[in-house]
Amino acid sequence: MSGKRVLLYVQHLLGIGHLKRAATLARALAAKQLDVTVVSGGVAVPGLSVEGLRFVQLPAASAADLSFKVLLDENGKPIDEDWKRRRCEALLAAWRSAEPHVLVLELFPFGRRQLRFELLPLLEAAAGAPLRPAIVTSVRDVLGGGQKNPQRQDEMFELLERYFDHVLVHGDPGFIPFERTFRHAARIAGRLHYTGYVVDRPAALSPRGETGADEVLVSAGGGAVGGRLLETAIRARPLTGLAERTWRVLTGVNLDGAQFAALAELARKTGAGRVIVERSRQDFTTLLSNCLLSVSQAGYNTLMEILQAGARAVAVPFSGGDETEQALRTALLAERGLNEMLEENALAPETLAAAIERAARRPRPQPGAIDLDGAERSAALVAQWAAERPW
Repeated sequence: MSGKRVLLYVQHLLGIGHLKRAATLARALAAKQLDVTVVSGGVAVPGLSVEGLRFVQLPAASAADLSFKVLLDENGKPIDEDWKRRRCEALLAAWRSAEPHVLVLELFPFGRRQLRFELLPLLEAAAGAPLRPAIVTSVRDVLGGGQKNPQRQDEMFELLERYFDHVLVHGDPGFIPFERTFRHAARIAGRLHYTGYVVDRPAALSPRGETGADEVLVSAGGGAVGGRLLETAIRARPLTGLAERTWRVLTGVNLDGAQFAALAELARKTGAGRVIVERSRQDFTTLLSNCLLSVSQAGYNTLMEILQAGARAVAVPFSGGDETEQALRTALLAERGLNEMLEENALAPETLAAAIERAARRPRPQPGAIDLDGAERSAALVAQWAAERPW
């Protein structure tokens, strides 16, 4: 180890994408010989790879619904002032224990306004510390929904000015420049660092082998909002020219038990023995590399894993609540011929079958179309900023 320490804070509220991406980044940081503490405020995710990392689980919070306005505690009850106090104390204790040279906040101040009760005290403690760390925010390429509100963006800028030394944008400016969705991007140009998209490097993935060869792979990320897509895919199978292939449906860990059972029963009744329904797979990236075609929701992580694998794909962006970021990213990839997009409001067995047919006729995406070195480049920058701390 270099002796330099990093604390990475992440809060996932509905899906698991934020935590998964943070874990990828944390593993890349550890590979730079940094001592990494990941502080997670969301519900525990089974199978998350955190070997070699110090992992601190705060009392878990989740969103009550797609508005993200009401947070629930670990018992499913709305959080109260006492809970906020306990969470804030736990986060500050993790901060004091880690004594980081670099503090990285995933998403804030570009999102997670609901967590200001703990994040503002943390930032005050870090900014006022005798041994002040570099303070960094880590954000995706696109701000969505209410995050694009001009008044909200002014608040983001004020917080950046007050506390943050660097902004890591996990995207490719040649694909989607940050100013497309953040109006103050030019004003922080000296602190803004494009990293490329964060995705596990091929060397970190499972060996290709024959697992899942020539299957149709259907997935919905963590599965919190994916039930409709998964059901529609099963119903679309007999309408496609790929009906004789094996269809593997991965529901994600967050799909509730009743929905999982209903999907398994639908597969049994209509799948002609060719539809496999599973929760999740640790070898998902291997399945992507081997599959004939992927059908999925269009989360950041999944899209980048599809590009990394060079898989033909149909992507259905989630558009519930105020969400717009998946639709923008997916549409721009489709314009480049890198996937087939089907809007969620058009989702039906017939439309999905038609999109699958179009995607199956496409060539596989070639590597290099989008910068996917985000984990490595982010880790190199954080290691540099840690080294600049003289203590």
